[in-house]
This record gives sequence, structure tokens and C-alpha cells, in this order.
Amino acid sequence: MAEERATLAGGCFWCTEAIYDDVIGISGVESGYTGGTVANPSYKQVCGGDTGHAEAVRLTFDPDVISYDDILAIFFATHDPTQLNRQGNDIGTQYRSAIFPHSPEQEASARAAIERAQGDWENPIVTAIEPLSDWYPAEDYHQEYFEREGDTNPYCMAVVAPKLQKFRKSFAERLKRSPAAL
Repeated sequence: MAEERATLAGGCFWCTEAIYDDVIGISGVESGYTGGTVANPSYKQVCGGDTGHAEAVRLTFDPDVISYDDILAIFFATHDPTQLNRQGNDIGTQYRSAIFPHSPEQEASARAAIERAQGDWENPIVTAIEPLSDWYPAEDYHQEYFEREGDTNPYCMAVVAPKLQKFRKSFAERLKRSPAAL
């Protein structure tokens, strides 16, 4: 079967990218912007909150190795889908929780995943299912950001690293490398 794509927004794309970089069956993770109204937005524009874009990741995956449902299970386990337009101290519509399905099948799976995940959360899930729209890759310095800057950037050490550690513990069977090798 051919590779497929998934587009997800779960707060800061540095966090989401770092998680999916570790997952078996994911061959590509690109940070970018989607869901907005301005063509070719810059990071500064998106952070201003006026473009309507979400910080998101576009995944390329092999559905024979990892299902879209499994990708969504990881998504709901690695961010707080009950926070409207924020993740922790990252506040604004650019940090919203959203799924951008690439097909009617992905949309149906996303709706079912939200229902399944609701049982894991005390508050209502606010993750939106939004139409797939133009994709704008983030600037080069955002790509593989945690891999390059994680040990020195205070935000990465305080926010991304603990999230990644929790993910690696909870989803050890899904990792490209054994947790001991990380």
C-alpha cells in the first residue's frame, strides 16, 4: 500500500514533531501552518494570532505499519485536547487542537477517535475537525527543532522533553529505537 498523509495540530509544533519523529511507520514529519487565511504566512504572523493558522505537523506514514487510528491515539495521549485555543502557557488559536483529514475515511476515523478519547478526559474534548486547507511549511529553523535545540532551549527542556519522555514510556512498543537507546 502507498504511503498516506495525516495533518494534526496539538499546540506547539516542536512538541508534536518530536513525538512523531520517534514513531515506527512515520517516514516524514514536517512542521508548518494550516487552517488560515493568509498565503505563505511567517512564524511571526502566525504567532500574532491574526492569520487563522494553526501550528501543525504533516505526517507521511505507511498504513501497513501504523494505522491512522493509532496515529490519532498517540495524538490524544500527548496533548490536552480539552484546552480551547491553548496548550499550557501557549495561548492563541495558533495552538488549537485540530485534525485536518485528508479523506472522508480519515474524517470518520477522527470523529470516532474523539469519542473514544473522551473517556480518558474529565473535561469535554474541544479538538476541531477542520477541512484540509493549504499547507505552508514552517521556516527551516523550525524543522527538527527539538532534535537540534532540545538540550539548550529552555522551552524545549521545560515543555517538550517531559512530554516526549511520557510518550516514550507510554508507547515504547511504537518507538523506532528502544527507550534505552534514546
